[in-house]
Amino acid sequence: MNIILLGPPGCGKGTQGELLAQRTGILRVSTGDLLRQAVAGGTDLGKRAKVFMDQGLLVPDDVIIGLLGEVLASPRAAGGVIMDGFPRTVAQAEAVDRLLAARGRQVDRVLFFAVADEELLRRIEGRAAVEGRADDHPDAFRQRLVVYRKQTQP
Repeated sequence: MNIILLGPPGCGKGTQGELLAQRTGILRVSTGDLLRQAVAGGTDLGKRAKVFMDQGLLVPDDVIIGLLGEVLASPRAAGGVIMDGFPRTVAQAEAVDRLLAARGRQVDRVLFFAVADEELLRRIEGRAAVEGRADDHPDAFRQRLVVYRKQTQP
């Protein structure tokens, strides 16, 4: 089963995606986690992505789609995937459809998480204090919300 979790930053996609993965045994794919690992590892992809992430901007589609393509081609994804926060644009959604179709698969379910802005900011501030993520800085978070509303929400 291939599931997509959508919603604004800080709405709980990661938390719920992890719980769903534990209960179902389906591989959870968080592009945010994949990108943070690439940044921490100092890979070329990570260096390229860091510039965008630190500003709260979306990482270019070709980087994200390439990462997802690698995961979908792996044996770990044979039973499906839970896509946590991906796709984020119409072009990425179309790319997901193409990547899955190339493997004779499709998106089976989409779950949307609606959370008020005030609650999102409260959650992000708490997460920033615990995890210290640069993209959870209040200014970067506000930019992420603007980007979300322009590019993902539609």
